[in-house]
Amino acid sequence: MAQGSVQVTHSGTSRWRRRTGEYSSLAAALEAAGDGDVLTVPAGTYRENLVLVRAVTLRGPDGARGSVRIAPADGVALTVRASATVHDLHLEATDSTSPALLVEDGAPELSGLRVVTRSASGIEVRGGARPTVRRCTVDNAGGVGISVLDGAGGVFEECEVMAAGQTGVAVRGGAHPRLENCRIHHASGAGLSVNGEGSAVEAVGCELYEIKGAGVQVAARATGHLTDCTVHRTSADGVTLDTDAVLTLADCDIHDIPENAVDLRSRSVLTLTRSTVRHFGRNGLSVWDPGTRVDANQCEIHDSTGDYPAVWVSDGATAVLDSTRMHDVPDALFVLDRGSRADVVDCDISQVRNTAVSVSDGATVQLDDCRIREAATGAWFRDHGSGGTLANCTIDGAQTGVIVTKGADPTIEGCTVSSPAEAGFYVSAEGRGTFQGCRVTGSSGFGFHVIDGCRTALTRCRTERCARGGYEFAEGGAGAGDGPTVQDCTSDESRAVQTPAAGAVTGPAVQQVTQTAGLLGNVPAQSPAPDTAAAAEPAVSSRPSDEVLGELDTLVGLESVKREVRSLINMIEVGRRRREAGLKAASVRRHLVFTGSPGTGKTTVARLYGEILASLAVLERGHLVEVSRVDLVGEHIGSTAIRTQEAFDRARGGVLFIDEAYALSPEDSGRDFGKEAIDTLVKLMEDHREAVVVIVAGYTAEMERFLAVNPGVASRFSRTITFGDYAPEELLRIVEQQGEEHEYRLAEGTGEGLLKYFTALPKGPSFGNGRTARQTFEAMVERHAGRVAQLTAPSTDDLSLLYPEDLPELP
Repeated sequence: MAQGSVQVTHSGTSRWRRRTGEYSSLAAALEAAGDGDVLTVPAGTYRENLVLVRAVTLRGPDGARGSVRIAPADGVALTVRASATVHDLHLEATDSTSPALLVEDGAPELSGLRVVTRSASGIEVRGGARPTVRRCTVDNAGGVGISVLDGAGGVFEECEVMAAGQTGVAVRGGAHPRLENCRIHHASGAGLSVNGEGSAVEAVGCELYEIKGAGVQVAARATGHLTDCTVHRTSADGVTLDTDAVLTLADCDIHDIPENAVDLRSRSVLTLTRSTVRHFGRNGLSVWDPGTRVDANQCEIHDSTGDYPAVWVSDGATAVLDSTRMHDVPDALFVLDRGSRADVVDCDISQVRNTAVSVSDGATVQLDDCRIREAATGAWFRDHGSGGTLANCTIDGAQTGVIVTKGADPTIEGCTVSSPAEAGFYVSAEGRGTFQGCRVTGSSGFGFHVIDGCRTALTRCRTERCARGGYEFAEGGAGAGDGPTVQDCTSDESRAVQTPAAGAVTGPAVQQVTQTAGLLGNVPAQSPAPDTAAAAEPAVSSRPSDEVLGELDTLVGLESVKREVRSLINMIEVGRRRREAGLKAASVRRHLVFTGSPGTGKTTVARLYGEILASLAVLERGHLVEVSRVDLVGEHIGSTAIRTQEAFDRARGGVLFIDEAYALSPEDSGRDFGKEAIDTLVKLMEDHREAVVVIVAGYTAEMERFLAVNPGVASRFSRTITFGDYAPEELLRIVEQQGEEHEYRLAEGTGEGLLKYFTALPKGPSFGNGRTARQTFEAMVERHAGRVAQLTAPSTDDLSLLYPEDLPELP
């Protein structure tokens, strides 16, 4: 039943046909209307299902937008099958199987409509319809905001999807609408979804936000072109492409995305021009699968809020970045997997917390005329098959400029590394690489650091002002058949030293290096580094093994430890004698695990163990190098391998003692760099098994977990020695030893007082065993000094006797 009446003005071409009529229902008015007629509907609620089959105009009263409600009990509120005009109506529907507004044919003009519904779709356009929809709003908590289906088209101008229980705007079945200055927000599915071969969308000046799914989703051979659009505040990815999708984004802004800003898969192609990607939680650009490709030109990717690379290219995908800026991100570009490739031209990469460019698992990159600033690692070629070319690039202010490891083989041409904190170019673990015309200036470490006999080729390279030296070639270096080859390289830190008889001058010089017989013929001689292993570690006095074992025996307690060490030493000594006698000797792995609480003598025993092995000629020097996680793990990828290598080098000929080793493998490791230290250490232990003895130490439970989660580490240690906590009597004996060493004696009753004190002392995680005993002695000496200082003429006993009252209070 209509509220009021419907006024219809018949406006045909003949004057005599013009008339006005009033009808009791909208359906009756529409039945009577002809093409060109105007139906003005009075304010009210109409419970009718309207169908427009003629080119009429249907509108509400002037100045009363939204006062006419079309709200049937079920079905479609308004169906348009002609080139009609509809203005200023309020449509409501509740049928979950039908749309509220259905446009099936013609080129109607719809404006000022407000659709509030819980329908399958708020507005649905299908078939041959080509509507122009202006300034309409859709609030559909039950389904899709706007659906354009089955080859339909049309233009949507300044429309708004205020809420959608599913997708905001869905385009499929070969449909191809155009969206201009539209807003789509608060959708529970994708903001804009384009799906199916032949389906396409063109969007200009649109905004998509507060989306619980992806902002824009293009899939299954669909295409899209977005210009000057903004996608932000989604719950899933910002833009996704899948299965041969093609999308162009020009002058767009994608930001505040908790997942990937843009994700491409399955042969999809994205062209990104003059667009910005920022504030993303995972990857800015995530590119997967063979045939998938992204081309970014004059774009900016910055301000990651997560811990993932800004651009991720894997599984055979391709990325082309031209004149693009990446900054303020954890990592800039990761390319991995065979067949994956990135071509980067004239790009700026800066403020990178970890690695600017990482290449692994057989991937390839080509960087031309790029600038990398303030990155932890400029470029890292990680493993066998990974490579590519860096040409005419600059790397400034990095910890390490370029790292090449594990068989990677890039070509670096005409690149300059300025002011690296650790090394300009670092090659290790069988890395290769060809360096031509490269330059390192102002390094706080080495210019070129090549270790482990890596077959690296250097031609016409130059180093200047490198604190530790321009060139450092470790084992397999000068003259070695498997080391680097060097030709025409120079350094301003060279020292040409010749005999005075030859008329040479000793002093600073620039020395040229030429290739000899295809191998390293000559290297610019470096000034001795002030922190070489020999300078860093004091020489260890050579004592007979019996004398060192005697010192071990004097240690308080540790009876089981002493037995374990003696058993191991006996095995080593007998093995040595068997070999001298021409007999086979059992292989004894000398690396050890020390478990137990702090202060139980682990470091002291490790030092003595090294001396004993040196006395038996098992180790060259027997010195102890003590390190912990902070000494091995850097703040960025790449520096950890360097620090671990340097610690190992300092320990050559002796013992590398890693305290609290379990800290290298925390339970919530994530992307923790401790794993890099472990991997480096395991390889060094294997490659140089006779040069260094490694002892890892820590709490018993934590070390058990450490060995369990790192089987590669566990397999390299022969045995675990457990250091038990000291008993009160043993702690008393340590205090007595401290007193004898410092010429103090315990007065009568003081020993009993100490036993009671150590028995009552809490044995929690902070209990330091021998350290606690020594601290107790120091506290007694301080209290003794405060007491004796009050005496005018203290006697020798006054100055040396410690009384029960000198004991500190229990904590």
